[in-house]
Amino acid sequence: MKILILTGKFGMGHWSASMSLRQQLLRAFPGAEAEVLDLIAYTRPNSSEAMYRWFNLLVTQGSGLFNLYYKLTEDLPAGDWRLFEEQEMDRLEELLADRQPDAVIATHPICARMMSRWKKETGSALPLITCVTDLSSHSEWIHKGTDCYLVGSEEIKEKLAAKGVDREIICVTGIPVRLEFKRPGRRRADGQRRLLIMGGGLGLMPRKDPFYEALNALPNVRTTIITGSNQKLYDRLAGKYPNIEVLGFTDRVYEYMAASDLVLTKPGGITMFESIFSELPILAWEPFLEQEKNNARFLVKRGMGRVASKEPEACLEAIRNLIYNDVALAAMSARMRAMKSRLEEESLNRVLSGLAAEKGARVG
Repeated sequence: MKILILTGKFGMGHWSASMSLRQQLLRAFPGAEAEVLDLIAYTRPNSSEAMYRWFNLLVTQGSGLFNLYYKLTEDLPAGDWRLFEEQEMDRLEELLADRQPDAVIATHPICARMMSRWKKETGSALPLITCVTDLSSHSEWIHKGTDCYLVGSEEIKEKLAAKGVDREIICVTGIPVRLEFKRPGRRRADGQRRLLIMGGGLGLMPRKDPFYEALNALPNVRTTIITGSNQKLYDRLAGKYPNIEVLGFTDRVYEYMAASDLVLTKPGGITMFESIFSELPILAWEPFLEQEKNNARFLVKRGMGRVASKEPEACLEAIRNLIYNDVALAAMSARMRAMKSRLEEESLNRVLSGLAAEKGARVG
């Protein structure tokens, strides 16, 4: 069995979900081939990097414009979207002819859109599975050529169904995360509280020293800050405060989540579900992107997290109110554990097993 996972690096969440899916598939089907490919870079080799830089600038400096676009297109019928020129579709045709996959998984709406258009134009029955990587029912994800949707929650399933998607092809799997996050660790019993702070893949964090000075002074709290790609912040904070450990980029976030009592983070879809699978209560930075606002509302509604103001003093107060509250932290972890038990994590494996049986593909 050959599975092609198509994605785009608009932020690293889509790529991370793709790699997690690949890990899951290779574990379930040892004889399979699973390739993750940046379709944007493949179809636009001369302009993809500029597109990604523009996107990062838009979400960090022009979030109001991004949110306006998101809202205006949220219920726009997918058939009204014409985002691609023939050159990109020709490149997609070449890719599929070269790889000859048995199924395609799309973890970005652009990839789902392109594959749906290709199936319509060619009459192909190549199975297309769309993995929605936020708690979103935005119409950009919905395409008639999709054979299965993987979504993060029952609420998103209901919203997609309300937009005309057949309930039978929607699977509530949660947003894919690495297997390492699915093995919650034991919190240390030394009485010390452990706070993990992350700013997302772009390394977005508060810039003023008093915030970090106050963190360092929290009684009986050890803080770990992951600055991501923000090298300036790393250089400014590393080794400066005795009760704060500072890391740059790391691919071992699961170890820090397993050892923490609370995480303060942007409420991106991937990070949120990494925390849920780790049973780690979430204090979400007040979100500014529409997708993250949806994610934060979900956390609060489900009683798995709270929202912290961007204003440093208010944020510190939110930390103090939760990091020492054992009852609230235990209740949040319990709700995360209950949610995990209801997810249909094996749905994708069942879909692909059925495909293998139909095609007579050999799955090891």
